Amino acid sequence: MLRNIPLLLAITREVVKAVKVPVTVKTRLGWDCNNKIIVELAEQLQDCGISALTIHGRTRSQMYNGEADWTLIGEVKNNPRMTIPIIGNGDITTPQKLVEYYDRYGVDGIMVGRASIGAPWIFSEMKHYLATGEMPVITDSEKMALLRRQIDESIDRIDEYRGILHIRRHLAATPLLKGIYNFRDTRIAMLQANTRDELVAILDRIESDILPNRDNLKTKTV
Repeated sequence: MLRNIPLLLAITREVVKAVKVPVTVKTRLGWDCNNKIIVELAEQLQDCGISALTIHGRTRSQMYNGEADWTLIGEVKNNPRMTIPIIGNGDITTPQKLVEYYDRYGVDGIMVGRASIGAPWIFSEMKHYLATGEMPVITDSEKMALLRRQIDESIDRIDEYRGILHIRRHLAATPLLKGIYNFRDTRIAMLQANTRDELVAILDRIESDILPNRDNLKTKTV
């Protein structure tokens, strides 16, 4: 749609007219580095009647390469014509960076994506740091409990087969298990698990045998 703005706006207007709930849009700076149109596009989308706008600080052509450019997000937020909430997105990986960018660019909110993969506790960390300026202490047991909850909720929302396909890559990527020596086989087992029972059995073993002894193991990036 970033290559066909008239159609993008037409669809947005029709969606706003067709539903009774607030309509929000998430988009990027533009299609490529020669077409960073977000400042003008934001006004046009607002005129379509949307209730909030989330902006990812990369172009579509960038995908996830390079750094997110928040300067244009800030320009949209500081545009006096804009009255709807502006939410920034891109490369927010720590509570400290969230606070820095929130203050620097004045956005109404910040969306966190990839940094939460395998680390759902990051939202509690960010909320606490935003309120207090201090990092909370979240134990390994609390983090493991959140990962188990993700398994159950993923299955409940979809079904066991697709829920496991969705969540197992999150588990395999979790920073909780980074740097554990000789962990490769366990990670592969998580990626190949097909049922809740298989995943839970793997987590049980990790929690009972690996995490309590991780400080005694030789660490190695795997």
